[in-house]
Amino acid sequence: MTVFPPPVEPPPVEWSAAELGALRGRRIVLGVSGGIAAYKAVEVCRRLVDAGAHVIPVLTEAALRFVGAPTFSALASEPALTSLFDEAEPIPHTRLGQQADLVMVVPATANLLGKYAAGIADDLLTATLLATRAPVLVAPAMHTEMWEHAAVRDNLAVLRSRGVEVEDPVAGHLAGGDTGTGRLAEPAAIVVAAARVLARTAHLTGDLAGVRVLVTAGGTREPIDAVRVITNRSSGKQGYAVAEAAARRGAHVVLVSTTGLPAPAGVELVGVQTAAEMEAVVMARATDTDVIVMAAAVADFRPKAPPEHKLKKDDGVPELVLEPTHDFLVDLGRAKRPGQLLVGFAAETERLVEHASDKLAHKRLDLIVANDVSQPDAGFEVDTNRVVLVDAVGHVEHLPLLAKIEVAGIILDRVSGLLAATKERA
Repeated sequence: MTVFPPPVEPPPVEWSAAELGALRGRRIVLGVSGGIAAYKAVEVCRRLVDAGAHVIPVLTEAALRFVGAPTFSALASEPALTSLFDEAEPIPHTRLGQQADLVMVVPATANLLGKYAAGIADDLLTATLLATRAPVLVAPAMHTEMWEHAAVRDNLAVLRSRGVEVEDPVAGHLAGGDTGTGRLAEPAAIVVAAARVLARTAHLTGDLAGVRVLVTAGGTREPIDAVRVITNRSSGKQGYAVAEAAARRGAHVVLVSTTGLPAPAGVELVGVQTAAEMEAVVMARATDTDVIVMAAAVADFRPKAPPEHKLKKDDGVPELVLEPTHDFLVDLGRAKRPGQLLVGFAAETERLVEHASDKLAHKRLDLIVANDVSQPDAGFEVDTNRVVLVDAVGHVEHLPLLAKIEVAGIILDRVSGLLAATKERA
């Protein structure tokens, strides 16, 4: 007779009435993917409904091999949905994504996590995940070997960097008699995690509705000749994160970018290359903008009078004469109208706060975001950032290493607060 070791008991779930109250009246899409732990999603569904949430179940084809749609239809607020094509409406994922306050996936299999990280939308659940701006919470469940696989860890890192919440699995008995980490978190813990996500983001929903936000992103590219350019290492990721987060919070967002990255959902993208091109677009739109976030790394210098043809190696080493670009952020500060906010960025390698404070004062900014780009885990070309926020009254806030989407959220928290203070004074 095989004797299994006792499972490791998960820690007790602690919550407050206020946290669970965050579920009341909220629309939650409960996605269920195809793992043996799908049966526990039934209990999650029941607990969410009992807490007052409006729950719409979405089951994958593989999930239906473990649980039945009628079970969820009986417990949830709406009938379970299972297909992109069999429903009465032609684009159900769009409605689900737009109307959701939270999208959950319980359990989230390795396959589901991989598709979500790669942007694959081949069923109703994955299409809904890509069609929503609501917070997303995934609760993975799988065998230990799969949970510890490098591909799964990488996919989770990508999702976390995009702001996806993860309720990690626990240790315990697994399918087939195995024991290890990979067991779905307890339904009560998942429900509390959902409540905490909603409680934490409740004040963000729509707090920038109607606000016109302009964001710049990427490093400008100044031509040396018809082929070569001078540029910098800015990837544009932080600017894109700010634009995406602002759109999620209801703002009308224009993103002026030098990169080839696609526009985040709901964001108007304007492509430019040089500092002069960026200046022309930003200055033309500045008057009708409430918040300008200058996250781009605009060149300080450019080649003077670059030739229109490609320079040849046989011609010898060209004499490269540089001239300063025009600092149009100074113009924005001088022309700033009452109630308009101007946020700058400072990429530094030393004396971070000192240089950022000088730049803030000289350019009449309301807030500046400074980061030490000499650090390998922050700044250019990575998905994380470690920044210092300095405002116009001298308040300095050091943030720990965070995903850039999280940094964007904190920046917009400060912007939202400054806008509210401006309205109170008006």
